[in-house]
Amino acid sequence: MNNEVQVMPSTVSIIDSVNLNQLANTMTKIGQMQSVIQKTLRQNHDFGVVPGTKKPTLLKPGAEKILMLLGLRSEFEIVDSTRDFENGFFQYQVRCRLYKNEMLITEGLGACNTRESKYKKLDPFTIDNTILKMAKKRALVDATLLVSSLSDIFTQDLEDMDLNGTNIDESSKQTYTDTSGTISKAQAKRMFAIAQGSVDTVKEIIGKYGYTSSEDVKKTDYNKICEEIESKLKDDFEGTPLS
Repeated sequence: MNNEVQVMPSTVSIIDSVNLNQLANTMTKIGQMQSVIQKTLRQNHDFGVVPGTKKPTLLKPGAEKILMLLGLRSEFEIVDSTRDFENGFFQYQVRCRLYKNEMLITEGLGACNTRESKYKKLDPFTIDNTILKMAKKRALVDATLLVSSLSDIFTQDLEDMDLNGTNIDESSKQTYTDTSGTISKAQAKRMFAIAQGSVDTVKEIIGKYGYTSSEDVKKTDYNKICEEIESKLKDDFEGTPLS
């Protein structure tokens, strides 16, 4: 029996083996790539901005655009799943692998299930495909953030935030809309995202409808308020003189 203890190389020995000039060039290229990506992606389409969060949230269109810029392709694998038709519970865990030609670069993981807060009030038997697609999307965003060194710029904590205020079964394009009661937290966040984080703009528009807080906004007024916020921002932008 071999009782010898293997000693791992020290940090100094690892650093000694690194070409610092090459490392500096690589870090410069990473910074340049991050700058290009930030200038290329569009807010509320490729990424979302939620007031109170430290980083913008990378969305699926943004992740796909980044992979195109890097010349990478994605492959997906379902690593675990549950399809319980008796009790109406569906869950998927998906792995996304990113390749450069035939070389595996990195991989990401994503999961989704019908008991999540945004899905638990819906008919689970009609959103099976939506749950799978959401797990794939989360895995894709996870892998993209890893491969592009963008974790210090974007987060994926809210990568599936409700930018449309509804939940959509992408396979059938059926929209599930609940118009009873007040808006959800996700819908309130979307209002601020549309307003590009301007609290004053949101307060001004909801004030027209007699609200003093976004928590009091009724779902029946929600779409009209979002449209007014969008319209106001467009008018403000067009009325701003170019420097």
